[in-house]
Amino acid sequence: MSKQAEEVLRLEALRKSYNIGQPNEVEILHGIDLRIDRNDFAALIGPSGSGKSTLLNILGLLDKPTSGELYLLGQPTSAMDDAARTALRGTSIGFVFQFHHLIQAFSAMDNILMPLMMAQGKPKQQALQRARDLLAAVGLEKFAERKPNELSGGQQQRVAIARALITEPALLLADEPTGNLDTQTAADMFELFRKVHRERGCAVLLVTHDPRLSATCDRTINLVDGRIESDSSNSPQD
Repeated sequence: MSKQAEEVLRLEALRKSYNIGQPNEVEILHGIDLRIDRNDFAALIGPSGSGKSTLLNILGLLDKPTSGELYLLGQPTSAMDDAARTALRGTSIGFVFQFHHLIQAFSAMDNILMPLMMAQGKPKQQALQRARDLLAAVGLEKFAERKPNELSGGQQQRVAIARALITEPALLLADEPTGNLDTQTAADMFELFRKVHRERGCAVLLVTHDPRLSATCDRTINLVDGRIESDSSNSPQD
């Protein structure tokens, strides 16, 4: 029997509407209840138009729900102002996107350090060592000074993963992280996410259209028409 799971994120009756109060008001998310624990390695799937992008933006504190509550590390967030949400997001959530969004003028090392530099200014020795350790963890210790255009697509995605981890987040959100990669590189990236989850102890939620990818996650959350249609385990329980 595993020890009691540590909650990272919880949604309660979460709804999201646009054009509120207008005749063409549209509700995209319809009362979502969801919990993500630190030991979760989960996939969020659903057809186009199901609300995945809207939900991901709310999970990442990039947008607010119309009603309901989102708890991150036990903290209710709906009443937080933008500054508080930004601070909590910066320390608790890491993002990896389909496109790397690396800054072309900066080296791999500087791109990894960017979240800390934006929050703290010039990085301290401890931060530099953490960045070097992350470069080693993603197999790029020899490429620290290379610019993004000197790296392959898979290498750039590894830099993006390391950048997402520099703040030691409790939750890693990945939006179609292998969608722009060839089959072998995508498989390598998935194994890297597994390694991150296992060694860094953070919850991982992958948003994907790929049923093969979702089937290899431990848990699959299926969003259809703004509602969670199913939430199931893909692996045997202890």
